[in-house]
Amino acid sequence: MADVTGRTLALLTTLQSGRSFTGEELAARLGVSPRTLRRDVDRLRGYGYPVSTRPGPGGHYRLVAGSSVPPLVFDDDEATATLLALAALAAGGAAEGGSVEEAATRAYGKVDQYLPARLRHRAARLRESLESTTPPGPGTAAGSLAALADAIRDRRTVAFDYRGRTGRESSRRVEPHRQVHHRGRWYLLAWDTGREDWRVFRTDRMAGLRTTHDAFTPRPLPADTAAEYLRRGLDRERTRVVLTVAAPAAAVADAFAEHDAEVEALAGERTRVAVMADTWEWLLTPLAFLDADVTVHGPPEARAALRAFGARLAEQG
Repeated sequence: MADVTGRTLALLTTLQSGRSFTGEELAARLGVSPRTLRRDVDRLRGYGYPVSTRPGPGGHYRLVAGSSVPPLVFDDDEATATLLALAALAAGGAAEGGSVEEAATRAYGKVDQYLPARLRHRAARLRESLESTTPPGPGTAAGSLAALADAIRDRRTVAFDYRGRTGRESSRRVEPHRQVHHRGRWYLLAWDTGREDWRVFRTDRMAGLRTTHDAFTPRPLPADTAAEYLRRGLDRERTRVVLTVAAPAAAVADAFAEHDAEVEALAGERTRVAVMADTWEWLLTPLAFLDADVTVHGPPEARAALRAFGARLAEQG
């Protein structure tokens, strides 16, 4: 029985690579006869794995998508990566019922309980030793993300009620293009049919999401990627501050890791950095940690504010 189990798991692992295999290939890989291979394939089907077969010349075996999720076989690294990904997602938002973060927490528990003892201890140690620096965000309904994904694939218009940044509510009808996950929040880039323009919506601010029967033809995106367009929109209310710091680029990049910054190494271990800041005060912490001379190139108001702040500190000192 142990040989049968090991052989069946080896067959499953091979088929889960996603490619097609001829009977001769599989039999040679597993070191079994064609008859034994057919029995093992039938055994996998009995366990719920949908293995398709094409007989004759050019025939093959292939693991295809089914109507339910059968048991999966992970190697140690795959299982560890899966658990860490679920843990990171669960830590990224409010674990409200129905949210994708809450679903990740439940999925983590289900995967964890079936790990072998040696791997469960390793995964537990990894999770205990790590902290997530992802800023906690609002919970987002897993069903909304899935519904939007279907609408994007099927090119169907969606409608929903939306609560804006100021709390104002409106009804929207849009052609969904892409979903973007950025700094712990989920966004939808879509063509707003009422405004006749591109808009970005926070998914957690949507209510009553529904997919219509109206199809649409995808429009050219006004940016190379949806993430770039989102970043442009977020930067609209920020100020671009350009600095030269007397420190290596690696140190500057680390100091500004939580900021939207472009870092360029210069000669003599100096670094030019262009950072999008909500206010000039946001620059103080990374600059303090760098403990290096800084030249502020602009804008003038940021340069004046930082100079005045430095003068106040000098007076207090």
